[in-house]
Amino acid sequence: MKKLLDRIPKRLRNRYGLAVVVLIGWITIFDQNDIWTTWKNHRELSDMEEQAAWYTAEIARTKEQLVEIASDQDLLEKFARERYLMKRDNEDIFVLVAEKR
Repeated sequence: MKKLLDRIPKRLRNRYGLAVVVLIGWITIFDQNDIWTTWKNHRELSDMEEQAAWYTAEIARTKEQLVEIASDQDLLEKFARERYLMKRDNEDIFVLVAEKR
């Protein structure tokens, strides 16, 4: 028993040192905000920040397109024809779809 106590550093032999070690161990392994959860949350936050930057860029690009379309009547007509297959009364639309092989 004496040899076992000699192997433990003096700072950990008293109850306060032991309590600190147990508390640190508990926090790093078993707590709600342990190291694994903190790392996972940090990684998820980084992914969400990248998504937010992408969406911000997409919103800016879409607003630019909206301003362009609203200012040019020919561009608005082209957009409506291509995107929503709109047509004039005296026109027929033929949609060509490439075959998959």
